[in-house]
Amino acid sequence: MSPTNVIHQFSSQAECSCPLELELRALLQQRIMVLDGGMGTMIQRQKLEEEHFRADEFKEHHLSLKGNNDLLSITQPEVIYNIHKEYLLAGADIIETNTFSSTSIAQADYGLEHMAYRLNKVSAELARRAADDVTKQTGCKRYVAGAVGPTNKTLSVSPSVERPDFRNTTFDEMVEAYSEQVRGLLDGGADVLLVETIFDTANAKAALFAIDLLFEKSYERRPIFISGTIVDRSGRTLSGQTGEAFVVSVSHAKPLCIGLNCALGAPEMRPFIEAIGKSTTAFIICYPNAGLPNTFGDYDETPAVTASNLKEFATDGLVNIVGGCCGTTPEHISAICEAVKHCQPRVPAADIYQDYLLLSGLEPFRIGPYTNFVNIGERCNVAGSRKFAKLIMAGNYEEALSIAKTQVEMGAQVLDINMDEGMLEGPTAMTRFCNYIASEPDISRVPLCIDSSNFSVIEAGLKCCQGKCIVNSISLKEGEEEFLLRAATVKRYGAAVVVMAFDEEGQATDTERKVEICTRAYKLLVSKVGFDPNDIIFDPNILTIGTGMEEHNQYAVNFIRATKLIKETLPRARVSGGLSNLSFSFRGMEAIREAMHGAFLYHAIKDGMDMGIVNAGNLPVYDDIDKDLLLMCENLIWNRDTEATDKLLTYAQNNMKGGKKVVQTDEWREGNVEERLEYALVKGIEKYVVEDVEECRIQVDRYTRPLHIIEGPLMNGMKVVGDLFGAGKMFLPQVIKSARVMKKAVGHLIPFMEKEREEMMALSGSTEEVDPYQGTIVLATVKGDVHDIGKNIVGVVLGCNNFRVIDLGVMVPCEKILREALREKADIIGLSGLITPSLEEMIYVAKEMERLGMRLPLLIGGATTSKTHTAVKIAPRYTCPVIHVLDASRSVVVVRTST
Repeated sequence: MSPTNVIHQFSSQAECSCPLELELRALLQQRIMVLDGGMGTMIQRQKLEEEHFRADEFKEHHLSLKGNNDLLSITQPEVIYNIHKEYLLAGADIIETNTFSSTSIAQADYGLEHMAYRLNKVSAELARRAADDVTKQTGCKRYVAGAVGPTNKTLSVSPSVERPDFRNTTFDEMVEAYSEQVRGLLDGGADVLLVETIFDTANAKAALFAIDLLFEKSYERRPIFISGTIVDRSGRTLSGQTGEAFVVSVSHAKPLCIGLNCALGAPEMRPFIEAIGKSTTAFIICYPNAGLPNTFGDYDETPAVTASNLKEFATDGLVNIVGGCCGTTPEHISAICEAVKHCQPRVPAADIYQDYLLLSGLEPFRIGPYTNFVNIGERCNVAGSRKFAKLIMAGNYEEALSIAKTQVEMGAQVLDINMDEGMLEGPTAMTRFCNYIASEPDISRVPLCIDSSNFSVIEAGLKCCQGKCIVNSISLKEGEEEFLLRAATVKRYGAAVVVMAFDEEGQATDTERKVEICTRAYKLLVSKVGFDPNDIIFDPNILTIGTGMEEHNQYAVNFIRATKLIKETLPRARVSGGLSNLSFSFRGMEAIREAMHGAFLYHAIKDGMDMGIVNAGNLPVYDDIDKDLLLMCENLIWNRDTEATDKLLTYAQNNMKGGKKVVQTDEWREGNVEERLEYALVKGIEKYVVEDVEECRIQVDRYTRPLHIIEGPLMNGMKVVGDLFGAGKMFLPQVIKSARVMKKAVGHLIPFMEKEREEMMALSGSTEEVDPYQGTIVLATVKGDVHDIGKNIVGVVLGCNNFRVIDLGVMVPCEKILREALREKADIIGLSGLITPSLEEMIYVAKEMERLGMRLPLLIGGATTSKTHTAVKIAPRYTCPVIHVLDASRSVVVVRTST
């Protein structure tokens, strides 16, 4: 079979679907379908109390269960059945199971992790019964979507300011939890799997990984819907990805539908739905909230307004499925059905970026037919950079991170990460460094190339990345069976793959063998694994020349010729290579090496080389290379002069000192110290912050006390961060990064502040022990709410600013909050909540604080809270200050002025 026929086979395979997907695809081409509305909204209408959540089965359970809505499928099944039926009779074509938090990970907060499978199976059975009953009643077929929520943990953001690499769960734990959930949903009768409300794409990739494994081993394939959540006007998910990058990251799952839900109302969601629609061939699903929450945390957008907004989406050809999320009811769904029933559905594009390799970090990166050569930064490689290796071996990951950042600043569009060193525990080192990268948005905006000869190390890296990576590499070295197994695994992670020109007989060195191996691999990947040809990258082996061995003289020529043939005969495949191998014979002679690389790339790119692992800052312009040096390099590359190596060595002795030019990237250092500190905080640059803070400290005429530096230039910088974050010009990882710089700056000042206090005590004659912290704050997500992302961020920011943070976690009863505040001698209590019922619990906490005669400031924060609700509903219950905190970046200012 020719490669052209193979690619046609891939195209036909991509169009094949399960019978139910074909059925839904036909419906979606005919009309706009309608999803149901908010389950939580309808449950709140029931005014259920603790005893309703417990029923007889959980009467003696040791934790509070109120707020565990998913449990109602077991304890109050008729309530859930009736809600499903209301939505179906209102016109919903598809209903979601009551399983948003039914993973073992999320249920662990209620002590019910062992119930996960049962919760999902029972919930799916309830929805199935309701759908079938209404199908019989109306004669119109209804469908059940198994709701797969995001869990209450994140794989991409550390909950610890001290350890950017730390995660409180793992990819494997996520896969296990999602597998259990999906088994329950499928066994209970779900037609579709809906992975929804995705705030961290890494979590979603774990869910998709689990689903694909189950489809391969145990279950018939079902349609997959995927829905992300854009959290604010920045147009990014909570973990920092743009909508387009999100689409690239999950498209390997071949979803029937992709779109957005929650967080925003329809008008705010529109530009992001439009952008996603331009990025995918899938159908578009959109189920926004009933507008934005009002000042009391309620959703008061009427059914008519919601329906009118979504009708605009429909008439403009933006959507295929519409529905509602938070705040929507059967009345909303009925109005939406009526509004869109005569609208034509969106017609998905037949192909998007047909000839493009699509990658993503926090942002998408597209490599197409006319894309210039792609620089894959090479310096984060323990085998290729002595400096990087030394830092990693010493455990100095933060400084090693600066090498990655420099590569990006120098123009690397992808970062190669390699931890292949005998003294390293490869998977651990890869995981740790990739997690550090995730904490640095200036680096993580670009895709990663996970590079190792050990496949377990490659998998460790893939498990850390929310974007779409490149795997470097696999080969036929160990035979077809192992090659196909690894290729299928790479595909399941959603990565592109580099294939080395290496088979059972060894590494290919001549042109014919290079092309032969690559052609064989291409056919296997496309026809047996179902790899998109755009995701295949060949490395025909850039081998070392100038060794003095005659058999090596043709290596560069053979690579260039093989590249040309591969690009001509293997449609849509790319060609890459590790450039530093070429000049290894001249190690230590950097000027010679750079000239060789520049000359080689000039010719290889002309013949089709798309990308290469290079030192992005050290590639000379071809025309700028010294003419004599260029001639010698090209004679060596093209094997035109048997004495080329000796001539290069002589040239180096007479004309070069080696080394490389340092590119100045610190122009901002030329400003005054206040400007430098602000820049460092906004950009998250730790390198000079201690030096700059010390410069301020010794200016005693301007800063008479260390505290004045904190209150002056440091807080001014953090205010800028807050303003940028509020305007959507910064996002979560950047705020955390700025907070770490702040912590380092304050850390330098603490000894001087302590000394100042000691001196003041000595003058006053006091012997009282000085507290090294600025204050103690107790933080908690209130009872009934298992969401803690926002609270964790506040804790990180406060911890960075020398506050002692006592984080009590989620689902914390009032009595525990107050007890711990008294025991820890807290200066402030901070309450967090994401869902509307949390507001009532916050009022209760305030009332209890008043009843007990407490005199601590009370901070209120979270997505459903507002300044007005805090002032009108909470503050009157407590005579001491009750303060609403707008966002995490402003928490320092609020806390400092309250202690």
